[in-house]
Amino acid sequence: MQVLKQVEPLVESEAISAWVRRWAPLIPGGEVLDLACGNGRHARHLVGLGHPVIALDHDPEMLEKAAGTGIVTSLVDLEAPGAAWPFAAGRFAGIVVTNYLHRPLIESLVASLAPDGLLVYETFSEGNEQFGKPSNPKFLLKEGEMLGWAAQHGLRVVAYEEGRVEQPKAALVQRICAVRPDFPRLAALLPPF
Repeated sequence: MQVLKQVEPLVESEAISAWVRRWAPLIPGGEVLDLACGNGRHARHLVGLGHPVIALDHDPEMLEKAAGTGIVTSLVDLEAPGAAWPFAAGRFAGIVVTNYLHRPLIESLVASLAPDGLLVYETFSEGNEQFGKPSNPKFLLKEGEMLGWAAQHGLRVVAYEEGRVEQPKAALVQRICAVRPDFPRLAALLPPF
């Protein structure tokens, strides 16, 4: 008789974002950046999809948790005085960002996408203060702000949402999946509802 190992369920903080789960499969082959990776939940998911991953965070304890096969961790505090974006233009097939906002990075972040690269981004928006943290306007997107980024940087929007979510906790968020101009239109396979 074979005994199956019981797997512990993921705690909410380890669960993969439904937005990332939905759109990450569209990332073309190549290296992916998991920016502000935290414990590496998305980095591991991306490796599972066949991508080599750079997992970047400012917290060495989180990077220890994120480390794993196919994941190169990078300890960088992008908000430190004088910090510079460490990646070349056109390097990444995909960039994934969740629950993080530092507006000065947006231009460099988009420039680091390959000509056919894909951006999956999800974070909090104004009004989230009624649900708790983050509540500082510095960390909350203005209405439609992600759509403005896409227009300003020549990204084609595949999907966008703005509104209230209940999981993993009640929050107001914006989410975007956007691609660089060389991403083939036919590759943007939209999942059924």
